[in-house]
Amino acid sequence: MPLPFSNPHTQDDLRQLRSLLAPLLAEHFRSAQLEIRLLNMACGRADETSILADSLAPHCQQLEITGIDIRNREIGEAKQRWGKMLAAKAQFYTQDASQIAHIHQLDGPYDVAFIRHQNYWNGAESWHRIYDNALHRLRDNGILVISSYFDREHLQAVQAISAMGGKLTTSIRNPRSRIITDAPNKSVDRHIAVFTREFQAYS
Repeated sequence: MPLPFSNPHTQDDLRQLRSLLAPLLAEHFRSAQLEIRLLNMACGRADETSILADSLAPHCQQLEITGIDIRNREIGEAKQRWGKMLAAKAQFYTQDASQIAHIHQLDGPYDVAFIRHQNYWNGAESWHRIYDNALHRLRDNGILVISSYFDREHLQAVQAISAMGGKLTTSIRNPRSRIITDAPNKSVDRHIAVFTREFQAYS
């Protein structure tokens, strides 16, 4: 039994996120895959691991989910909650997502790079590196998926990723995004965007 969430709203937030993500991922993975590899960057506790697994497992024979975050405590909780998943091989590492250029275990290629609640306003330069690391670890037909708390921050992230060679294919507003009161106009998974890549990283 997975470790329960401390926030009583988390399960509902995740159900809503799954309702939006699952069709987007199904559209991309129309044909069955032998393996799907996902890199969850700046994942924190990786609360979303189960819904990522549920959304991707129907489209492949093997599923591997790798989560990285700079905070060791959060990664420890992710390992405790998701380390024995049956639907996927789940592994978590304490790593700075902006500083993984020379970490060969995270070289990829990955079919999906996922960043929930990207935080562009908390250091644009670092987030530029995170976006770039994500794009360069994708297979040539891979996708980068992000979610955002704020309208303007989402727009700025989309512009930054597009300038790096990401091609925006989908951007949707979550109609049931739960409002968070610690900042104006902030809500959970307020926007979701999907990118392909316009350059070749793997030969």
